[in-house]
Amino acid sequence: MSPDRLSDEAAPEPTAPGPETTEGETAEAGTSGAEGQGAPGADASGVDAPGAPGAAGSGGAGVAGGAGAAGQGGVPTAAALAAAVRAVESGERSADSFFTARSPRAGSTGAAAGGRKNGGVPAPAAGSPERAGQGGSAGPAPETAAADRPGPSDTRSGAPGSLQNSPQAHTHPTPNGDGPNRPAPAEHAAPHPATTADLAPGLDGVRQVLTAGGAPEALAGKTAETLGERAAEALREDPWQLLSVPGVRPEQADGFARALLGPACGPDDERRAQALVGWLLEQAALAGHSALEASALRAALAQRCVPDPDEALQTAIAEGAVLVFQDAIETPGARPAADDEDEEQPVRVLLGLDRFAMAEESVADGLARLLNTFEEPSDADGVAPESDEKSADDEGDAGDDEDGGDGGDRPDAGAPEPDAESPVRPVRQPSPAQWEAAATAAPSPSAAELIRAAARSGLVAHTGAEAARAEPAALIAAARALGLRACGATHTADGRARLSQQVAEATEAFADLAAAPGAPEDAAKAAVTLSGLLAGREGPGRDADGALALDVLVVLDAPQLDLETAAMLVESLTDGTRLVLSGDPGMLWSAGPGRLFADVLAARCCPQVASRTPDFGPVGELVSGIGIGELNQVEAPGKEVVIVPARDPGEAVHRTVQLVADSVPRAIGIPAEQTQVITVGHGGAAGTRALNAALKERLNPGPGRFGGFDPGDRVAYSPAPGRIVPGTVTGADAAGLHLECAGAPVVVPRERVGADTVRHGWAITAHQAVGTRWPAAVVVLPGDAAKGLTRAWVYTAFGRAERHLSVVQGVDQALPRAVAEIPAKERTTRLRTLLQLHTVQATADALAG
Repeated sequence: MSPDRLSDEAAPEPTAPGPETTEGETAEAGTSGAEGQGAPGADASGVDAPGAPGAAGSGGAGVAGGAGAAGQGGVPTAAALAAAVRAVESGERSADSFFTARSPRAGSTGAAAGGRKNGGVPAPAAGSPERAGQGGSAGPAPETAAADRPGPSDTRSGAPGSLQNSPQAHTHPTPNGDGPNRPAPAEHAAPHPATTADLAPGLDGVRQVLTAGGAPEALAGKTAETLGERAAEALREDPWQLLSVPGVRPEQADGFARALLGPACGPDDERRAQALVGWLLEQAALAGHSALEASALRAALAQRCVPDPDEALQTAIAEGAVLVFQDAIETPGARPAADDEDEEQPVRVLLGLDRFAMAEESVADGLARLLNTFEEPSDADGVAPESDEKSADDEGDAGDDEDGGDGGDRPDAGAPEPDAESPVRPVRQPSPAQWEAAATAAPSPSAAELIRAAARSGLVAHTGAEAARAEPAALIAAARALGLRACGATHTADGRARLSQQVAEATEAFADLAAAPGAPEDAAKAAVTLSGLLAGREGPGRDADGALALDVLVVLDAPQLDLETAAMLVESLTDGTRLVLSGDPGMLWSAGPGRLFADVLAARCCPQVASRTPDFGPVGELVSGIGIGELNQVEAPGKEVVIVPARDPGEAVHRTVQLVADSVPRAIGIPAEQTQVITVGHGGAAGTRALNAALKERLNPGPGRFGGFDPGDRVAYSPAPGRIVPGTVTGADAAGLHLECAGAPVVVPRERVGADTVRHGWAITAHQAVGTRWPAAVVVLPGDAAKGLTRAWVYTAFGRAERHLSVVQGVDQALPRAVAEIPAKERTTRLRTLLQLHTVQATADALAG
């Protein structure tokens, strides 16, 4: 890597350039503190996401428990549960023997669209997991995307959602309220309501209970949203339900409970144990896990002073708040057996929340359905019915979303009802000769290989770096030229714009295949954002059955797909649709739980196409080396890659401001507004807060009269958890803060203006930057971030630069060590094994048929 420096100041040259807490884990105390919108699952006060269990393994291989666990014969003792769990872990018995009652789900894998719409989770084929008693999830489902999830509030910022967290904060409750480091609760401004009947109605009652427990009244809105209409009564009856409110930590909930319950509060309270079980699994989901090993959850409960973790788990399982799965422990390269039901295999026991289990099974069932219902084209195909001559470009656009497809708070927000008169058109099938002609016309060998793979399978996985994005664009252009309804979905507006341009360029190669030349705007319709597609704001809309009116769907940046979004997506595809998952496996994984793309690749359940198209230029050469674990020096004659040493976080901030405001515009010709700063987290002396404050003072000074913002400020706007849209403040009025995002006006209501929704955006985290590229990027690596570095973080952060990359290097040898030795933070998931079971079952069915 070139050691050339843009700065005119002399400084010693470091040995190497590297970064944010990766994959939802928290940086060490004193580091740049990834939290909230930065790194999934991290929080300013150091959330220790419960034991990422050793290796992520292969997912789950069978559900062994559920809500009706204790239905007949009473609840087993804690000792019995502990012995049973350990027996399953050692392979002495099957997890199915945990419970006496089983209630199989209805439906069947690979059913037609009607069955798919009915709940979205068909029953697994023989040999796949069965759900036991259908218990509900533990409380209301919180938001699942963690990269922009409102994290635990930073008490230093004075955020209204923060609980009091003074040095006297309780680490755990005590029955008598006194003891070492456990002072009795302070005087409260409001008297305790004697009974729930004394509570005021609505939000006032919530404030009343919060005040009585020493919690800030400003938390009332979030509490009511989480706990529902009876939030005040629920808190009065069970103070630890406050722990289900986003941002609340166990020690804060303990202090709240002690204030309300007095001497009756103790660590052995069953309500506390149940709240902690749910909280620990939620924290695991924030860190990307769809389930946790039983041993890790037991250890985490013991660490939180739960006297009998086994009894707590037994109660949670019996009440249906937690589901139990068994995951076969396999030797490398081995596949799960399909018919050898009697042979006991060593397994590990996994515990998870209902909604993540449902999502994971729904994804596996949906992908299997696309594979099993797909029919390879034959020579008789290729002729559309007379009534169906409408071209793919005339299917109608459901309305381009000018703000980048990021309006609305959920992917399905504002989704239009399907048109009852809209025909349900069967998926078109060009003939093999037509597909081969398209492959022959492809602009590259890798694009031709991808087109041939998509012609033969309902599910294809495509891997490649930035330059390889031209290949799925070529597939989309070819499919549209063959008369298919095809589009590509990206996660950001920037990705959509780049894909649209690539589709337009590729369309020329297939001009001879098209029945009629397409208009220039047709290429724009072929690129959508994933959120806009699912919400109905972009793309072709839905047919009468509610399925997306598509024959071919390509999802780019597939590693960013979390389980719940993926489940919604596959449930929206009709039988026979071709789904192509395309992405760079070296990138950071999704903000929400799961690692869908990695599990699909590991399961080898579908054709895989690996691009042979390299990334060019010094930045591309550097990033490609990082992808294989090598941090190499690259020739950068035009100062495309520059290393800037920094001895401490203060110097890192100073040099970053100098680079953005002066050096890069002067030496490279890229203005400050096209340069993005990327750092490890939000907190710390060189986190986004400190960097944004310094950059604002230099680039757009002002009093921050609109909630801390001034016209001209760069911001990162989060319309929904897990997504950000770069924007600029244009003003403010009674309606709220006015932004311009992706060329469209956006108004953020006054009550939503805060760190959870709008942050200054000169500096962001790598998780926030995924899916977007800038002409220049300045990656800041303060020394206190060393323990949070992984290869995936460095690969993602460095790859955000198109023409120029500056690295403010303060981690010394921690960077090359992370690139070489720490590929990614592991996640515990079940999808890989679920997909393998479907594959084995499909093979067995084919042989039997």
